[in-house]
Amino acid sequence: MLISSAVAEYLRYCAVERQLSTHSIQAYAADLNDFRQFLRDAQSLAAVTNSELGAYLADLLERRKLSISTVRRRFACLRTFFRRATSLGQAADPFQGWRLELPRRKRLPRCLSRPEVLSVLSGLTPKYEVRAISSEPILIAVRLMIATGIRVGELCKIVITDVAPDGRDVRIRGKGSRDRHVYVSDPDLRSDLVKLLERRAKHLTLDRHLFLNRRQRPMRPHSVRIALRRYSDNSESKRRITPHMLRHTAATLLIERGVDIRFVQKLLGHSSISTTEIYTHVSDEALRASLERADVLRNLAA
Repeated sequence: MLISSAVAEYLRYCAVERQLSTHSIQAYAADLNDFRQFLRDAQSLAAVTNSELGAYLADLLERRKLSISTVRRRFACLRTFFRRATSLGQAADPFQGWRLELPRRKRLPRCLSRPEVLSVLSGLTPKYEVRAISSEPILIAVRLMIATGIRVGELCKIVITDVAPDGRDVRIRGKGSRDRHVYVSDPDLRSDLVKLLERRAKHLTLDRHLFLNRRQRPMRPHSVRIALRRYSDNSESKRRITPHMLRHTAATLLIERGVDIRFVQKLLGHSSISTTEIYTHVSDEALRASLERADVLRNLAA
């Protein structure tokens, strides 16, 4: 079987049977097609051995100078691709007896501080004040992401019927066809969600998405990125802020406030708690506050 045919069939399997997101399909396609182009003459799936894997590894690290995290991701994609090909009897597994040994760098997620969160909200809506709530859809969207940690792609998929009439509960269509519910505790945000629902009910469209752009079309992740980039360019710090930073910020703030990590895991939609545990290492503000309360030197004579 030609590797090009095998790649096309695998991507169809991921889209139809596994119901992966469009973003995941595109990422898999890029990784697999890069490997296919590297092979050049060795186009047969059965012809791929661990020698080709080793040559591909050297090409990524030594010639192209790609980061270790990128290399690890590409080989993880290849491993699952060949694992399925082996189960279907299309080829022997070239990873059999060959193990990728690269150091795993533990990166701390980039989060926003509390002052930065307030600055983002005020920057997105100039008239926004700390206790005055704006009903601008983009601001409601950003506040919802900060409050619940939902992904920007999940945000843009929310339809009117996903939101409870009182704004307390929002159904989220997560990665891997895993639905979950997030809960809005802030009364002002709940009120604005209800008002947005009422406005949308008066101007129904065929898609019935909750968040629309100025053209009354469903808001796309790119629209949120542009709004945050515009804020980043105009802010004094010039720090680039992305939608995923809002997700990291939500998780970190919840951990700092003492929310059980298992609840945070469920809220974020993580399949493994090990993914959520990284946020226990980034709560520097909580650590600083605890040390100030303890103040070992001051309490020596106590």
